[in-house]
Parts: sequence; C-alpha cells; structure tokens
Amino acid sequence: MLRVLAACLLLAGQAASADTTLRELATADDGKGWEAVGRIDLGGKGSFCTGALIAADLVLTAAHCLFDSRDGARIPDGQIKFMAGLRNGRAEAYRGVRRSTVPKDYDYLDKGSIQRVSRDIALLLLDQPIQLPSIRPFPPAMGLTIGTEVGVVSYAAGREAAPSLQEVCEVLDAAGGVAMLSCVVDFGASGAPVFVLGPGGPQVAFVVSAKAESDGRKVALASDLGATLHGLKRSIEMNPTGAMNAGSAFVTGAKRIRP
Repeated sequence: MLRVLAACLLLAGQAASADTTLRELATADDGKGWEAVGRIDLGGKGSFCTGALIAADLVLTAAHCLFDSRDGARIPDGQIKFMAGLRNGRAEAYRGVRRSTVPKDYDYLDKGSIQRVSRDIALLLLDQPIQLPSIRPFPPAMGLTIGTEVGVVSYAAGREAAPSLQEVCEVLDAAGGVAMLSCVVDFGASGAPVFVLGPGGPQVAFVVSAKAESDGRKVALASDLGATLHGLKRSIEMNPTGAMNAGSAFVTGAKRIRP
C-alpha cells in the first residue's frame, strides 16, 4: 500500500531538486534513441509539459497538462503543440493536435488525492503522423514490480531547451494505479515518460504526475498506464475528430511550468 499522505502530495517539482544525477541530452549523439520524447507547449503563454510518442500519431502525457491551472478550463486542442526531440531551439518534428482525451473520471477538484494521480493520463492525437526513421515510438510496458529500475526523460524548469535523462531510479512502491518512484521531477516534468528497458529497447511504464514525500524522503508519483491507456485509445479511435470527451470538465495532479 502506498505510504504517501495526501497532505504531503505536492505539485510536481514545487521545490526544485538539487540532484545531480540528471544528464542533459543536448547533442544529437546524446539524444539518439530518445527523439520520440518531446516538449508540449500549451496555450501559447509559456506553459509546457513533457510527452512521448507511443504511435506515429499518438502522444502520451499527463491529463492535468491539458487544463489551465488558473481557472480549470480545458486548453483548446488548437493551442497545443508537440515538438519531438526538441534540442536548443530545434525539433526533429513539429506537430499540432487534432484531438486530446483524458479519463472520464479524472477529477481536478479532488486536490491532494492519490486517486486523481491514478487517472492522470492523457493522449494527444496529432494533426499528422510523425514517420521519420530517426523517431521511433515507444511501446508500453505493464506490470512492473517493486524494485524495478526505471529512468525518466523530461524537460523542466531551467532545462526547457533540451531533455535530460535520469538513467537509474526505481519503483519504491505501487498500488491502485499509482507508482512511487525515487526519480527526480521538477516543473515541466509533468507528463514525462518513465521507462523500463525491454527486450527491444525502452518501453513506457508510467507517466510522471506529482511530487510527494514519504517518511521524509522526496519521491515522484506516476500514473500506471494499466487499463486507462486502452480506454483512451478506444476514445480516440471511436471519435478521432470529435469534441472533447466528458472528462474535459475535470483535471488533477501536478502543474505545468509558468514563467
């Protein structure tokens, strides 16, 4: 059972970490294999999150990224941009968003709740697929156990121009669709993919949602893909150009960076 008190659940990166285990992926060589991770710019006002391609036209991120934290309004899909492999002002590919979707039972107003973290997953359907040989979508991974070593690739405050990799952190606990990780998070890391090394390369196991404390230790909370991802894919498939789903009235989790 997760040993995190709701009162200790913080917005992702609310306190900047001094951890030095992050490795910046600022060059083409450093970023090789991670080009499908990108920055998601939101609403044209300087806010951003991190996301990752899981198909040529699908980006996985955190549900709370799709809402304006000031008034809870859904950010129009036309104001969301995905920049795959962004490094130092130049991306491997730029795409707009045709449609976004979040879980129907995702509740922004339930602040401080572990339940909302468990549903903090969103899918973005891009306006055009990204079909470049250098950009390979990441397959999902399911059912990781406590003690599994994972890594996180993210953009964040002070490093918004290029992604950084924390290569080795681990699953400390997991229950109810939420994983507690020893990984580093900061503003902008919301929505970042948490990877495990599979037989064919990196696979996405979780999505970064929030920062918390457990027994005085700073930890990251992440949403388990579980059945939620399947439901979001079905929603996109059934209505790829439709209006936002019923979940658009709700949001949860860690905030985005704001200047």
